[in-house]
Amino acid sequence: MNIPLIVLGLLTGALTGAFFALVDVPIPAPPELPGLMGIVGIYLGYRLVELSGASLDALESIGL
Repeated sequence: MNIPLIVLGLLTGALTGAFFALVDVPIPAPPELPGLMGIVGIYLGYRLVELSGASLDALESIGL
């Protein structure tokens, strides 16, 4: 785990969120916890499949 990269990502997100608040623009993320948990779930599902080594070539499966 790359802690400096994680901190940089968190700092970038915080600064971006602050900018959106300053210019009174809605953030491009779910404003409530269930929506945020959905994004976390998508990430965790992606990581689980990635760690399992499973893959599917979508174009090949439809014959392209």
